[in-house]
Amino acid sequence: MSNLQTYNKLFRETFALRDAELPEAKYLRTKLWDSLHHMELMSALEEAFGISLNTLDVMDFSSYETGKTVLAKYGVEL
Repeated sequence: MSNLQTYNKLFRETFALRDAELPEAKYLRTKLWDSLHHMELMSALEEAFGISLNTLDVMDFSSYETGKTVLAKYGVEL
């Protein structure tokens, strides 16, 4: 599975989204994307990609698209 496929899978599983909904997913604007699910996603991303996100990056991770930029800082190419 590619990094992008893994990323998409984690978003789908965490927020109960379909692929077509992913690009529009945003913190507090997506039905299930609250603080609890946010931290669940952060933990899943860290485990899947073998990284440790710093606090500022966790806070900056506010959308599906922004997340790609955040992960790139850790060498995760999507």
